[in-house]
Amino acid sequence: MLAVTEWPDHVGAGPEPPVFLLLADPFSTPVDEVLALMADRCPGATAIGGLAGGGHDLGENRMLLDDEVYEGGLVGVAVSGPVRIRTVVSQGCRPIGERYVVTKAERNVIYELGGTPALDRLQAAFESLSEEERRIAHRALHVGVVIDEHHNRFERGDFLVRNLIGADRSSGSVAIGDVVREGQTVQFHVRDARSASEDLNLLLAAEQSRQARPTLGALVFSCCGRGQGLFGRPHHDVTAVRERVGDVPIAGFFAQGEIGPVGGSNFLHGYTASVALFSEPDS
Repeated sequence: MLAVTEWPDHVGAGPEPPVFLLLADPFSTPVDEVLALMADRCPGATAIGGLAGGGHDLGENRMLLDDEVYEGGLVGVAVSGPVRIRTVVSQGCRPIGERYVVTKAERNVIYELGGTPALDRLQAAFESLSEEERRIAHRALHVGVVIDEHHNRFERGDFLVRNLIGADRSSGSVAIGDVVREGQTVQFHVRDARSASEDLNLLLAAEQSRQARPTLGALVFSCCGRGQGLFGRPHHDVTAVRERVGDVPIAGFFAQGEIGPVGGSNFLHGYTASVALFSEPDS
C-alpha cells in the first residue's frame, strides 16, 4: 500500500478518467486528503465507495488487496474501458425554506445569508414547517451547500449536505460541519425516513430516465444509520435500487462514511447511499 502523498504514475493515465471504487478503513485513512490528491493527479475522475463499518477502533478492520491482508488503509480499483459507471448519491434530505447566498462567513461559520443574520434565516425556515416537521428538524437539521454554481437552477443532487453543529444568538451566526465561502448558495435541509426514501427514489428515477442502455449491475454503499433503525424495515436502499433498475446483480455494504460525487467533485458523506450503476457505453 502507498502513502497518501504517493500516486502511481500509470493510474488515471488513459484518455478518459477512470471511476475509482474505494474501500477504506475510517480510523487510519484521511479520506479527504486522498480525494484531494485524486482531484489533483486525476482531474475529472469519479470516486465512489465507503468506509468499513464493522470495527470500533484502529486495527479492528481488515482490508484485502490481492493476496494480502491489511489492518488499515485504503484499497481500490480504477475502472476504465468499455463500461459506463453512473453514480447516484442520495444524502437522504429534503430542502426547506428558501435558498440564500452566503454574504458573510469565516471558515465553517455563516454570519449572514442574503445580508440578514443566518440565525434569522434559519428561524424563518423553521417557522415555515408543520409541527411534525419541526420535531424532526430539532434532531436532524442540516445545511446544503451548492458545489457547482454554474447552473440556472439547483436541484437535490446539487447540494452537499453538512451537519448544522451550532448557533450563536449574540452574532446571529450558525456553524456547519464544513468550510463555507462567501458567494456560495445554501439551503437548510431536514432528514428523516420519509425524506431519505423520497430522495433516493427521485434521484434513481431521474438517472434512469436519462439513460438509453439498461443497467447490468450495481454497487450500493449505505450508511450504517440508514438501516432498519431509520426505515423500520430491512433492505430499504437495495430494494429501492432493484425496483428502479430491475433484477440485476447488486453488491455492497453498510458503511461508516460514504464516498461519492456531488456537483462534479468527490466528497466523504454521512447518512448517505452512494450507488454505482453499471451499463454498456452509449457508443
